[in-house]
Amino acid sequence: METKPDTIKISANYQEEIFATHADLHVTVKGSSIVGGNEALKKAKEVNQLFEALTQLNVKEEAFQLQGAHLESESGVLLKSSSAVYRLKIRCEALSQLAGMLDVIAAQKNATLEHIEWKYAEDEARERGLLAALEKAKAKAAKVAASLGVDLLGVYEMSESAYDNEPPPYAPQMRMLKAASADAPSLGMEIQHAKIIRVTVDVCYRVSAFAK
Repeated sequence: METKPDTIKISANYQEEIFATHADLHVTVKGSSIVGGNEALKKAKEVNQLFEALTQLNVKEEAFQLQGAHLESESGVLLKSSSAVYRLKIRCEALSQLAGMLDVIAAQKNATLEHIEWKYAEDEARERGLLAALEKAKAKAAKVAASLGVDLLGVYEMSESAYDNEPPPYAPQMRMLKAASADAPSLGMEIQHAKIIRVTVDVCYRVSAFAK
């Protein structure tokens, strides 16, 4: 049976606030007819109105994704008069455009913003966090070893964990947005969203015996 070598266990962490780089707007549009697939962007009247208005802001066609559509009927029976509800996901690549896009959505009688899904460059932040935490652990281990009078020989084992703390999704009341839009051309909104990335490492360093 292999005997575990002499080790010291060091924990270190790194924390960073990162800001959203882009966002997905989840929007529902109530239409008067049902059209399947992305053809709805051009052939469903109410969806096309939103599409055309947003493309005037240089939102690209590929930013629109139809995620689903269903028919609605107050009587529970499908009739020619039944309305359709379209679920769209619209990518906002540049957050500087976000306030303008919300203005446009608010101005559409049949459109409702359900929520905003924020996107981050998380992989890069986690990698930075891991490297920074490891450097802190290494420096801390050197101090502990020197204090104990032993030498660091290498790493016996290492583990890492990552945690992020993000505020709840932004889901405005569209009636408030529509009222603001009716009073002024722009909502004057500057929306930024951030969350905390925290990376923790636990490192067991092999150490020499005490000097005699």
